[in-house]
Amino acid sequence: MKNEPRAGQIVFTNKARCRDCNRCVRVCPVKAIRITGGQAYVEPERCINCGTCIRECPQGAKSFRNDVAVAERLVASGGAAASLAPSFPGEFEAWELKRLPSALRRLGFAFVAETAVGAYFSALKTRELAAGAPDRSLFCSACPAVVRYVELYRGGDTDLLAGALSPMLAHARHLRDKLGPKAPLVFIGPCVTKKAEAERPEHNGLIDCVLTFAELREWLARSGIDLKDCEESGFDEQPAGVSRFYPLEGGGLRTAAVSIDPLERDTLLVSGFEEINEAMDAARSEASPRLVEPLFCRHGCIAGAGTTGGRNVFERRAAVLAWAAQRQDTGGEEVLPAGLETAFSPDSLPAGVEITAEMVAKVLERTGQVREEDRLNCGSCGYGSCRERAEAVIRGLAEPEMCIPYMRRLAEQRKDRIIETSPNGIVILDERLQILSMNPAFRRFFLCSEAVSGRHISTLMDPEPFERLAAGREDKIEMTAQHSRYNLICRQILYRLPGEDQFVGIFVNITGSRESQDRLERLREQTLQQARELLEHQIGTAQQIAHFLGESTARGQVLVENILRLAGDSRDNNGGAGKGFGPWDTGTSK
Repeated sequence: MKNEPRAGQIVFTNKARCRDCNRCVRVCPVKAIRITGGQAYVEPERCINCGTCIRECPQGAKSFRNDVAVAERLVASGGAAASLAPSFPGEFEAWELKRLPSALRRLGFAFVAETAVGAYFSALKTRELAAGAPDRSLFCSACPAVVRYVELYRGGDTDLLAGALSPMLAHARHLRDKLGPKAPLVFIGPCVTKKAEAERPEHNGLIDCVLTFAELREWLARSGIDLKDCEESGFDEQPAGVSRFYPLEGGGLRTAAVSIDPLERDTLLVSGFEEINEAMDAARSEASPRLVEPLFCRHGCIAGAGTTGGRNVFERRAAVLAWAAQRQDTGGEEVLPAGLETAFSPDSLPAGVEITAEMVAKVLERTGQVREEDRLNCGSCGYGSCRERAEAVIRGLAEPEMCIPYMRRLAEQRKDRIIETSPNGIVILDERLQILSMNPAFRRFFLCSEAVSGRHISTLMDPEPFERLAAGREDKIEMTAQHSRYNLICRQILYRLPGEDQFVGIFVNITGSRESQDRLERLREQTLQQARELLEHQIGTAQQIAHFLGESTARGQVLVENILRLAGDSRDNNGGAGKGFGPWDTGTSK
């Protein structure tokens, strides 16, 4: 998901794609990125909307506000006009260029023109303003990213800006005069910061919507319009002079008929933040030329963040040159429309905390950079120096963890602590199986000290498993081994260290568990033996009892038989069957 853009925010982050690489911090010329919890956020109050982070983010996590829906509503209202930036030949293939006006008309535009018409007016106005200031350097004000940078970060240099409307705004002024003040106007080009320029209060009402080339392609695809199906047609008006060269380095001055000879002292062409900054640093010195053409994107507008496709800047440049060469018109109006001037004034950054030397020292101390020699100023965090990063941490724009050397030291310390405190023995051998290092647990297991470092592993144990690794027969060995010298039984994991001629041995002490297992086995055997003896005893006892019961039964049977025999004899002596059984039986009386 994206972090919710604030009102007026143009550039923002897609959090789902942000991968904690800090590249946007490194490439952002004004450090308008805030890192919180490893996520990069664009600070709109500090952002100049140059689009550098969009162009440079390897994960595509930076994006700009999409205004296609706004453009669709404007077109639906009727009478809309499209102003197509002069860099469009670098965006589209040669066969598509003459079909593009038809495609725009299919989208619903009633009037289609090249912004190069306004570029001609803007260039001539700049030349006029330069002629009126012969004693100082003047910077062309066509690039809105340059203007915003100067206003926000070099407020004292706003007087160096020429004050001519950009080609987009000059063309909009021209179209308002031509089509009426209520005609919806949509600018289409390569630049993201044009969206912010159109929304400046002093330009309110000139441009109703700004689309990038990327948004135009999206709109065409969504509408089912394929350029292959569009007929060739022309624009509704043609630019004057050589204004189609305008998006290239030197194109603005050439349109103004000013010399752009690289050896000319009075003019200078600069592109990219570093060149612009250095040119402004020298603007008030004797070394400064009278007229400077600054373009924030290196190589000019053809490298804007709103472009698409697989062409590099030199292929785009060649395409623009080819289009301009076959269609240039050396004539043009010298009478300019009214209202082509503007003014720029310093702006202020959001008020922040007052940074003191003590606060900076505290942050540097946290990252182990108290001493000057500890500050590498490597730039891996995205800031030019360790002090700049510390100040950004204090402002809430950065985190101490962005310092790569600091995080590496932490990782190494944690690794060392893990090895040193591991309950398992760890030893590292070189290619000759000599001991390089070992942890305290290994020394404890094998009753040795650091004195064995540099000796062959055979000093402590059978080297045969390591020799198998060294011979390349195996890459990893897991085994259980008994080291009788140390009354030790270990589970051993031995392996070759990838990319190094070194070998690692990890020894897990299982002596106690093996002894416990042996004791359990002995106890089990004793229990089984006792059970067998008890069973045999019980069986013997049962047999004896059975024997005694058998004898007793036999004797009882003999006794009963004798008694019965005695009873029979008694009856016979009494003269037959008697009624009684003893001398006390007297018979029955009647």
